Amino acid sequence: MEEKEIQEVETAQEVNETVENAEETVKETVEVSEDAVEAAVEEKPAKGRKASNAKGKGKRKIETIESAPQSEWKERVVQIRRVTKVVKGGKKLSFRAIVIVGNGKDQVGVGCAKASEVIIAIQKAIAEGRKNLITVPIFKTTIPHPIVGRSGAGSVMLRPASQGTGVIAGGAVRAVLELAGIENILSKSLGSKSPLNAANATMEALKELRTFNDVAKKRGLTLKQMLNA
Repeated sequence: MEEKEIQEVETAQEVNETVENAEETVKETVEVSEDAVEAAVEEKPAKGRKASNAKGKGKRKIETIESAPQSEWKERVVQIRRVTKVVKGGKKLSFRAIVIVGNGKDQVGVGCAKASEVIIAIQKAIAEGRKNLITVPIFKTTIPHPIVGRSGAGSVMLRPASQGTGVIAGGAVRAVLELAGIENILSKSLGSKSPLNAANATMEALKELRTFNDVAKKRGLTLKQMLNA
């Protein structure tokens, strides 16, 4: 009987030891699994970032910026005035725009138009200015000879200038000369101070300019003969 009791006690101790060992292994596996889960959670966003970066690197789009073609013609608004016209039943308001159009080489024009809105008046003036273009004879960077232009009550005097003088003018006269492509010139506005009269007087002066070759052909001479005479 005593031997059986001793065996039973030994078997009970072995069972307890196996249970304790099993619990320890379970705890270790649980701890290991928790550590693995935390590591996986930490690694997932990194993998996602890498994947997104890799996708981004593979799918980069090359954007091409197409530049709009620039026109050689330049417009400069000289004056915008509000005009009132008395009609039956009240007053009619409109706007008048004076615009200078030129390419900065040798062509320039003046446009004047009216409309009920400012933008429409400017557009109409630009269209009219392109219809009234003239070609200016430019000698080097200035005009060939002195001249005076008149329009209405205004008159403008133009004189050639040496290199480095610049455009000595103001207001509408300066706008016309700069857009015509003249770099060195002396000018003086006489008479009316109206921008429209000044611009038209400048245009009349530029129209009457003649080059040395044109004058020599009209006289039936060569350029050397005319200059020596």
